[in-house]
Amino acid sequence: MTSLEDLPIRDDLRGRAPYGAPQKAVPVALNVNENTHPIPENVAHDVVARVAAAIMTLNRYPDREFSALRQALADYLGHGLDPAQIWAANGSNEVLQHIMQAYGGPGRSALGFAPTYSMYGLLASGTGTEWITAGRDDEFELSPATAVAAVREHDPDIVLLCAPNNPTGTPLSIETIEAVADAARGIVVVDEAYFEFAEPGTPSALTLLAGRPRLLVSRTMSKAFAFAGARVGYLAGDPAAIDALRLVRLPYHLSALTQAAALGALAHSDEMLAMVDEIRAQRERISAELARLGFLPYRSGSNFVLFGGVDDPHAVFEQLLARGILIREIGIPGHLRVTAGTEAETTAFLEAIAVSAPNRIAS
Repeated sequence: MTSLEDLPIRDDLRGRAPYGAPQKAVPVALNVNENTHPIPENVAHDVVARVAAAIMTLNRYPDREFSALRQALADYLGHGLDPAQIWAANGSNEVLQHIMQAYGGPGRSALGFAPTYSMYGLLASGTGTEWITAGRDDEFELSPATAVAAVREHDPDIVLLCAPNNPTGTPLSIETIEAVADAARGIVVVDEAYFEFAEPGTPSALTLLAGRPRLLVSRTMSKAFAFAGARVGYLAGDPAAIDALRLVRLPYHLSALTQAAALGALAHSDEMLAMVDEIRAQRERISAELARLGFLPYRSGSNFVLFGGVDDPHAVFEQLLARGILIREIGIPGHLRVTAGTEAETTAFLEAIAVSAPNRIAS
């Protein structure tokens, strides 16, 4: 049987593994940072009606510029943004891929701060962009001085800042973002996929866009909007910077059905985001209980908690899985990550981890 190694793939892709997380049918899935709360029924009905209407026009190509969606996204983000400053694609991953295609490529580099979202490196390799990682401060924090020093050392064409960071959940200060944006020669991307879960009053990188044409702020509807299955990501930036993304996007890359569904969700943004406070409460509950059990949860501004002090992460993972609870092994020794789900899901996780705690806490 032919194997991947027998095929003439690019040399720089040999030996690499695709992005992925375990997909298992379990009662409590808390491994991929989804919003586990269901979409409100009235919102679902509106989305279905809009998609049904769009089906009647599927013989025609969709609006290539997704004009109505860009307007709705600008209205949602606020900050005085207009549609010309908005871009969208099939999930924030495609948004980031467009950035890599337009501003990266052979002979160019992208810088991130490890550990961070593993797709950054994969997107870089897929576009022939050199992927460079720099370190963080203690407890996965990232100070302005540490970040700027790395930018000056490596002089990258693209800087990727995950705010808050995945997989650690670490909030990123607006001071660090501003310092990097002002120090970098190239494009600075602030990935705010989890921003809606940050503490109320946390300033967004959107506040820094004015006068910074090389700064891009990426968001997604997958997390706080509970819209992961719809695949809608977007960004805000200078219109000229967004024009470059048109050079690399596929024709009609956002289907009419995707646009219709996203417009339905955005029309009910208050209802869609009503569960965010509950998710924050469950995140804090998880952190407090894990600390009480002797684990080491880290500061989180996201909808998940990274915790250390685990003697054998794989054994704990398997023990929880046997009880129908799926969390995430993320490759950081002694650590695991769990999504903050509903109250019932959180209770199930905490009860199960309490059983394993006495024998699984690192000394």
